[in-house]
Amino acid sequence: MRWHSAPSVRSPTAGRGDSVRRKKIRYGEHDSNFGHLYLPDVGPNDCAPLVVLVHGGYWSVEYSLIVYSAIAVDLARKGVAVWSVEYRRVEEAGGGWPGTGRDVVAALRALDGPVAHQLAIDGVKVDRRNVAVVGHSAGGQLATWAVAQVRAEVGGFRVATVIPQSAVLDFTIGAADRPSVQRLLGSTFDEAPERYRDASPASQEPFDALVAAIHTVDDASVPVEMSRRYVADAAERGQRAALYEVPGEGHDAFIDPRSAAHRQTLRVLGI
Repeated sequence: MRWHSAPSVRSPTAGRGDSVRRKKIRYGEHDSNFGHLYLPDVGPNDCAPLVVLVHGGYWSVEYSLIVYSAIAVDLARKGVAVWSVEYRRVEEAGGGWPGTGRDVVAALRALDGPVAHQLAIDGVKVDRRNVAVVGHSAGGQLATWAVAQVRAEVGGFRVATVIPQSAVLDFTIGAADRPSVQRLLGSTFDEAPERYRDASPASQEPFDALVAAIHTVDDASVPVEMSRRYVADAAERGQRAALYEVPGEGHDAFIDPRSAAHRQTLRVLGI
C-alpha cells in the first residue's frame, strides 16, 4: 500500500494564536480508512506519549472523527502524539459488523506502518511500549474490542491502557434492544446472539493491558451501571480493569476539553 499524508495544517480548533501540526494518513483502501496524526512540539531527545483516539457517535456517519478534534488538539499541546482514527460506519459500504470493527483493528496496526513512518519523517519520538487507546461511547466499544483482537501488541507498539469513556461494553445485557446496536449488528439479539457476544468487549479473552473505564454518573445515554458491571466482572475473566466515575456531567462531557471528564482522562493518562 502507498502511504499518503497531507502537509501540516493549522487546526481550526486552535486558539491563542498558536498552531498544531496535523497530518492526514490513510491506512486502507476505503474512503473512511484514514486518520489524523497530531504532532506535538517536542525536542529531538524527548519521547512523547502516544494516544489513539476512536470517536463515538452511534457507529453512524452522522458523526466523524472531528468530534474529537478539540481533545486531540489539547493533547497535542500537552506534548502528546495523537492518532485520531476514522472508520467505516453503518451506512457505508462494508460498514456495520464486522467491517467497522476490522477497520479499527487496521487503524491500530497502522501504528507500526504509516504512522511510525510519518513520525520518523517529522522527527517525533514516541513511547512505543506505553500506548493508550481512548474511545468515547461507541468508540469505547470499538477501542476495547480492537485492542482485544490484537492482544494489546502491534509490532513494536504495546498498548498499556485502554480508556473506554461512557462506553457500551456489553451488547448482551442492557444494550441489545438499542436501535443503534441493532443497526450495527444487522440483527436483533434473538436472531444472532453469537454476533452480539462476539462484538462485546465484555465477552473477549483477557489481554495484557489495563481497561480504565471512565463514566459520567449523570449519563442519560449510556448508564454508568454498564461500566460498573464490566469492571466487576473483569476479575472473573482475568482482565485487569478499573472504574473512575465522574459526577455532575453527562455523556458528551468527554469531547469538551474544559470538562471534569476530560481532566479525569488526563489523570488516568498521567498527563
